[in-house]
Amino acid sequence: MAIRLDFQVRPANSADQHQIADLIQNGDFVHRHLDWRNPLEWIGAPPYLVLEQKTKDAHYRHTAAAFACPPDPPQVAWIRLFAISSGLILQEAWNSLWPAAQVELSRNGICRVAIIAMKDWLPGLLLDSGFDFRQDIVILERPEEMLACEARPPRVRIRLMTMGDLTAVEAVDAAAFNALWHNSLAALSRAYQQAVLATVAESEQGVIGYQISTRNTLGAHLSRLAVRPEAQGQGVGHALVADLIRSLARHGASRLTVNTQSDNATSLALYRKLGFVQTGERYPVFEFVQRNEEKLGRSIPRRCSWLLH
Repeated sequence: MAIRLDFQVRPANSADQHQIADLIQNGDFVHRHLDWRNPLEWIGAPPYLVLEQKTKDAHYRHTAAAFACPPDPPQVAWIRLFAISSGLILQEAWNSLWPAAQVELSRNGICRVAIIAMKDWLPGLLLDSGFDFRQDIVILERPEEMLACEARPPRVRIRLMTMGDLTAVEAVDAAAFNALWHNSLAALSRAYQQAVLATVAESEQGVIGYQISTRNTLGAHLSRLAVRPEAQGQGVGHALVADLIRSLARHGASRLTVNTQSDNATSLALYRKLGFVQTGERYPVFEFVQRNEEKLGRSIPRRCSWLLH
Protein backbone atom coordinates (compact mmCIF):
# COMPACT_ATOMS: atom_id res chain seq x y z
CA MET A 1 0.00 0.00 0.00
CA ALA A 2 1.49 3.38 -1.01
CA ILE A 3 2.15 6.00 1.64
CA ARG A 4 0.07 9.14 1.21
CA LEU A 5 2.02 12.05 -0.23
CA ASP A 6 1.67 14.09 2.94
CA PHE A 7 3.25 11.29 5.03
CA GLN A 8 6.74 9.86 5.26
CA VAL A 9 8.29 6.97 7.20
CA ARG A 10 11.66 7.59 8.84
CA PRO A 11 13.73 6.32 11.78
CA ALA A 12 12.78 7.80 15.13
CA ASN A 13 15.34 9.92 16.97
CA SER A 14 15.63 11.55 20.37
CA ALA A 15 13.82 14.67 19.13
CA ASP A 16 10.70 12.52 18.62
CA GLN A 17 10.48 11.46 22.25
CA HIS A 18 7.86 13.98 23.31
CA GLN A 19 5.50 13.25 20.41
CA ILE A 20 5.90 9.47 20.78
CA ALA A 21 5.17 9.80 24.50
CA ASP A 22 2.01 11.69 23.60
CA LEU A 23 1.03 8.92 21.16
CA ILE A 24 1.49 6.30 23.88
CA GLN A 25 -0.57 8.33 26.33
CA ASN A 26 -3.33 9.59 24.05
CA GLY A 27 -3.27 7.57 20.82
CA ASP A 28 -6.47 5.94 19.57
CA PHE A 29 -4.71 2.59 19.10
CA VAL A 30 -1.72 1.68 21.27
CA HIS A 31 0.06 -1.66 21.57
CA ARG A 32 2.83 -1.89 24.16
CA HIS A 33 4.80 -5.07 24.64
CA LEU A 34 5.19 -6.36 28.20
CA ASP A 35 8.73 -5.20 28.69
CA TRP A 36 11.32 -4.34 31.29
CA ARG A 37 12.02 -1.12 29.38
CA ASN A 38 9.71 1.79 28.59
CA PRO A 39 9.05 2.04 24.82
CA LEU A 40 10.78 5.43 24.79
CA GLU A 41 14.01 3.82 25.99
CA TRP A 42 14.24 1.86 22.73
CA ILE A 43 14.50 5.01 20.58
CA GLY A 44 17.71 4.73 18.60
CA ALA A 45 17.57 0.92 18.52
CA PRO A 46 16.42 -0.02 14.99
CA PRO A 47 13.95 -0.65 13.62
CA TYR A 48 12.16 2.15 15.46
CA LEU A 49 10.08 4.09 12.95
CA VAL A 50 7.69 7.01 12.91
CA LEU A 51 5.03 7.90 10.36
CA GLU A 52 5.40 11.63 10.04
CA GLN A 53 2.77 13.96 8.63
CA LYS A 54 3.84 17.10 6.82
CA THR A 55 2.18 20.34 7.94
CA LYS A 56 1.80 23.79 6.46
CA ASP A 57 4.48 24.95 8.88
CA ALA A 58 7.69 23.66 7.31
CA HIS A 59 9.42 23.76 10.71
CA TYR A 60 6.94 21.36 12.33
CA ARG A 61 6.20 17.74 11.50
CA HIS A 62 3.45 15.81 13.25
CA THR A 63 4.25 12.25 14.39
CA ALA A 64 1.09 10.36 13.46
CA ALA A 65 2.25 6.84 14.34
CA ALA A 66 5.21 4.93 15.77
CA PHE A 67 6.39 1.34 15.38
CA ALA A 68 9.27 -0.34 17.20
CA CYS A 69 10.60 -3.89 17.03
CA PRO A 70 14.33 -3.81 17.89
CA PRO A 71 15.80 -7.31 18.30
CA ASP A 72 16.49 -8.52 21.84
CA PRO A 73 17.74 -11.18 22.25
CA PRO A 74 19.72 -11.29 18.98
CA GLN A 75 17.79 -12.70 16.01
CA VAL A 76 14.41 -12.21 17.72
CA ALA A 77 12.52 -8.91 17.47
CA TRP A 78 9.40 -8.34 19.57
CA ILE A 79 6.99 -5.67 18.41
CA ARG A 80 7.40 -3.38 21.40
CA LEU A 81 5.28 -0.46 20.25
CA PHE A 82 2.64 0.32 17.67
CA ALA A 83 0.74 3.53 18.37
CA ILE A 84 -1.28 5.83 16.14
CA SER A 85 -2.86 9.22 16.66
CA SER A 86 -6.52 10.09 16.40
CA GLY A 87 -7.85 10.50 12.89
CA LEU A 88 -5.34 8.17 11.26
CA ILE A 89 -6.66 4.97 9.69
CA LEU A 90 -5.36 1.93 11.55
CA GLN A 91 -4.80 -0.20 8.45
CA GLU A 92 -3.04 2.66 6.68
CA ALA A 93 -0.60 3.18 9.54
CA TRP A 94 0.15 -0.55 9.81
CA ASN A 95 0.64 -0.96 6.05
CA SER A 96 3.09 1.92 6.04
CA LEU A 97 5.21 0.95 9.06
CA TRP A 98 5.27 -2.85 9.17
CA PRO A 99 6.70 -3.41 5.65
CA ALA A 100 9.34 -0.72 6.29
CA ALA A 101 10.35 -2.50 9.50
CA GLN A 102 10.53 -5.83 7.61
CA VAL A 103 12.99 -4.38 5.10
CA GLU A 104 15.27 -3.13 7.87
CA LEU A 105 15.09 -6.40 9.79
CA SER A 106 15.88 -8.50 6.72
CA ARG A 107 18.79 -6.23 5.88
CA ASN A 108 20.27 -7.08 9.27
CA GLY A 109 19.54 -10.80 9.02
CA ILE A 110 16.79 -10.81 11.68
CA CYS A 111 14.51 -13.74 10.91
CA ARG A 112 11.96 -13.71 13.72
CA VAL A 113 9.53 -11.06 14.89
CA ALA A 114 7.07 -11.59 17.74
CA ILE A 115 3.94 -10.01 19.16
CA ILE A 116 1.41 -10.84 21.87
CA ALA A 117 -1.92 -9.32 20.82
CA MET A 118 -3.13 -7.75 24.05
CA LYS A 119 -5.62 -5.42 22.33
CA ASP A 120 -8.82 -6.72 20.75
CA TRP A 121 -8.22 -4.72 17.55
CA LEU A 122 -4.92 -6.46 16.82
CA PRO A 123 -5.99 -10.04 15.91
CA GLY A 124 -8.17 -8.92 13.01
CA LEU A 125 -5.46 -6.62 11.71
CA LEU A 126 -2.86 -9.39 11.90
CA LEU A 127 -5.05 -12.08 10.36
CA ASP A 128 -5.98 -9.76 7.49
CA SER A 129 -2.24 -9.32 6.88
CA GLY A 130 -1.62 -13.06 6.56
CA PHE A 131 -0.68 -13.86 10.13
CA ASP A 132 -1.56 -17.19 11.77
CA PHE A 133 -2.62 -17.82 15.35
CA ARG A 134 -0.24 -20.16 17.19
CA GLN A 135 -1.03 -20.19 20.94
CA ASP A 136 -2.41 -18.16 23.83
CA ILE A 137 -0.69 -16.63 26.81
CA VAL A 138 -2.83 -17.52 29.84
CA ILE A 139 -2.91 -15.78 33.22
CA LEU A 140 -3.11 -17.73 36.49
CA GLU A 141 -3.45 -16.55 40.07
CA ARG A 142 -3.11 -18.14 43.47
CA PRO A 143 -5.84 -17.66 46.07
CA GLU A 144 -5.04 -15.80 49.27
CA GLU A 145 -4.30 -18.84 51.39
CA MET A 146 -0.56 -19.45 51.34
CA LEU A 147 1.35 -22.63 50.74
CA ALA A 148 2.63 -24.48 53.82
CA CYS A 149 6.39 -24.92 54.01
CA GLU A 150 7.50 -27.96 52.05
CA ALA A 151 10.79 -29.83 51.91
CA ARG A 152 13.18 -28.75 49.16
CA PRO A 153 14.77 -31.25 46.81
CA PRO A 154 17.98 -32.84 48.14
CA ARG A 155 21.22 -30.94 47.45
CA VAL A 156 19.36 -27.88 46.15
CA ARG A 157 19.72 -24.55 47.94
CA ILE A 158 17.39 -21.60 47.35
CA ARG A 159 19.06 -18.24 47.95
CA LEU A 160 18.73 -14.62 46.93
CA MET A 161 19.97 -13.77 43.46
CA THR A 162 22.90 -11.36 43.14
CA MET A 163 24.16 -9.32 40.19
CA GLY A 164 27.03 -11.79 39.97
CA ASP A 165 24.55 -14.59 39.19
CA LEU A 166 23.14 -12.97 36.04
CA THR A 167 25.49 -14.63 33.57
CA ALA A 168 24.61 -18.06 35.00
CA VAL A 169 20.93 -17.08 35.07
CA GLU A 170 21.08 -16.14 31.38
CA ALA A 171 22.57 -19.57 30.62
CA VAL A 172 19.70 -21.27 32.51
CA ASP A 173 17.18 -19.17 30.58
CA ALA A 174 18.73 -20.01 27.21
CA ALA A 175 18.75 -23.72 28.03
CA ALA A 176 15.18 -23.78 29.36
CA PHE A 177 13.33 -21.94 26.55
CA ASN A 178 13.34 -21.91 22.78
CA ALA A 179 14.94 -18.89 21.13
CA LEU A 180 11.73 -16.89 20.78
CA TRP A 181 11.24 -16.76 24.55
CA HIS A 182 14.85 -16.21 25.64
CA ASN A 183 15.72 -13.28 27.89
CA SER A 184 18.97 -11.52 27.04
CA LEU A 185 21.48 -10.59 29.72
CA ALA A 186 20.41 -6.95 29.35
CA ALA A 187 16.74 -7.87 29.87
CA LEU A 188 17.54 -10.04 32.87
CA SER A 189 19.60 -7.22 34.40
CA ARG A 190 16.61 -4.89 34.06
CA ALA A 191 14.31 -7.54 35.52
CA TYR A 192 16.61 -8.07 38.49
CA GLN A 193 16.71 -4.34 39.22
CA GLN A 194 12.90 -4.16 39.22
CA ALA A 195 12.27 -7.34 41.21
CA VAL A 196 10.57 -7.50 44.57
CA LEU A 197 12.21 -10.89 45.00
CA ALA A 198 14.70 -12.76 42.81
CA THR A 199 16.13 -16.13 43.87
CA VAL A 200 18.23 -18.93 42.40
CA ALA A 201 18.27 -22.68 42.96
CA GLU A 202 21.81 -23.92 43.39
CA SER A 203 23.23 -27.46 43.37
CA GLU A 204 26.74 -28.86 43.27
CA GLN A 205 26.72 -28.01 39.55
CA GLY A 206 25.97 -24.33 40.25
CA VAL A 207 22.84 -22.34 39.41
CA ILE A 208 20.23 -24.69 37.92
CA GLY A 209 17.10 -22.54 38.22
CA TYR A 210 15.81 -19.08 39.06
CA GLN A 211 12.71 -16.96 39.55
CA ILE A 212 12.16 -13.21 39.28
CA SER A 213 9.00 -11.62 40.70
CA THR A 214 7.72 -8.06 40.69
CA ARG A 215 5.28 -6.23 42.94
CA ASN A 216 1.93 -4.88 41.78
CA THR A 217 -0.99 -3.13 43.45
CA LEU A 218 -2.68 -6.41 44.41
CA GLY A 219 0.37 -8.43 45.43
CA ALA A 220 3.11 -9.84 43.24
CA HIS A 221 3.65 -11.33 39.79
CA LEU A 222 5.96 -14.25 39.05
CA SER A 223 7.56 -12.74 35.97
CA ARG A 224 10.02 -15.49 35.12
CA LEU A 225 10.70 -19.07 36.22
CA ALA A 226 13.27 -21.30 34.55
CA VAL A 227 15.06 -24.57 35.36
CA ARG A 228 17.82 -26.22 33.35
CA PRO A 229 16.42 -29.12 31.27
CA GLU A 230 18.55 -31.76 32.99
CA ALA A 231 17.21 -30.61 36.39
CA GLN A 232 13.54 -30.48 35.39
CA GLY A 233 11.12 -32.95 36.94
CA GLN A 234 13.08 -32.99 40.20
CA GLY A 235 11.04 -30.41 42.10
CA VAL A 236 13.36 -27.45 41.52
CA GLY A 237 10.68 -25.20 40.02
CA HIS A 238 8.27 -26.23 42.76
CA ALA A 239 10.87 -25.33 45.41
CA LEU A 240 11.52 -21.90 43.87
CA VAL A 241 7.81 -21.00 43.73
CA ALA A 242 7.06 -22.43 47.18
CA ASP A 243 9.91 -20.37 48.64
CA LEU A 244 8.56 -17.30 46.83
CA ILE A 245 5.06 -17.83 48.26
CA ARG A 246 6.39 -18.23 51.80
CA SER A 247 8.47 -15.05 51.43
CA LEU A 248 5.50 -13.07 50.13
CA ALA A 249 3.33 -14.35 52.97
CA ARG A 250 5.86 -13.10 55.52
CA HIS A 251 5.60 -9.64 53.95
CA GLY A 252 1.80 -9.60 53.84
CA ALA A 253 1.27 -10.16 50.09
CA SER A 254 -1.94 -12.11 49.53
CA ARG A 255 -2.08 -12.52 45.75
CA LEU A 256 0.38 -13.99 43.28
CA THR A 257 -0.12 -14.14 39.51
CA VAL A 258 1.83 -15.75 36.70
CA ASN A 259 1.45 -16.20 32.94
CA THR A 260 2.54 -19.01 30.65
CA GLN A 261 1.83 -20.43 27.21
CA SER A 262 -1.44 -22.30 26.81
CA ASP A 263 0.43 -25.27 25.30
CA ASN A 264 3.12 -25.45 28.00
CA ALA A 265 1.76 -28.52 29.77
CA THR A 266 4.72 -28.79 32.16
CA SER A 267 4.31 -25.25 33.49
CA LEU A 268 0.54 -25.52 33.74
CA ALA A 269 0.85 -28.77 35.73
CA LEU A 270 3.36 -27.19 38.11
CA TYR A 271 1.21 -24.15 38.76
CA ARG A 272 -1.92 -26.27 39.30
CA LYS A 273 -0.01 -28.33 41.85
CA LEU A 274 0.93 -25.12 43.65
CA GLY A 275 -2.69 -23.97 43.83
CA PHE A 276 -2.85 -21.57 40.87
CA VAL A 277 -6.05 -21.32 38.83
CA GLN A 278 -6.59 -19.71 35.44
CA THR A 279 -8.26 -16.30 35.56
CA GLY A 280 -9.81 -16.59 32.09
CA GLU A 281 -7.53 -13.90 30.65
CA ARG A 282 -5.93 -15.09 27.40
CA TYR A 283 -3.80 -13.16 24.91
CA PRO A 284 -3.18 -14.66 21.46
CA VAL A 285 0.24 -15.16 19.95
CA PHE A 286 0.52 -14.90 16.15
CA GLU A 287 3.01 -16.10 13.56
CA PHE A 288 3.79 -14.44 10.26
CA VAL A 289 5.71 -16.20 7.47
CA GLN A 290 6.97 -14.00 4.66
CA ARG A 291 6.22 -15.94 1.48
CA ASN A 292 7.01 -13.37 -1.19
CA GLU A 293 10.55 -12.08 -0.80
CA GLU A 294 10.20 -9.63 -3.65
CA LYS A 295 7.62 -7.61 -1.70
CA LEU A 296 10.45 -6.38 0.49
CA GLY A 297 12.33 -4.99 -2.49
CA ARG A 298 15.33 -7.30 -1.95
CA SER A 299 16.03 -10.98 -1.50
CA ILE A 300 15.68 -12.25 2.05
CA PRO A 301 18.44 -14.71 3.02
CA ARG A 302 17.21 -18.27 2.50
CA ARG A 303 18.03 -19.17 6.10
CA CYS A 304 15.39 -16.70 7.31
CA SER A 305 11.69 -17.30 7.69
CA TRP A 306 9.57 -14.39 8.89
CA LEU A 307 7.72 -15.25 12.07
CA LEU A 308 5.28 -13.17 14.04
CA HIS A 309 4.38 -14.95 17.29
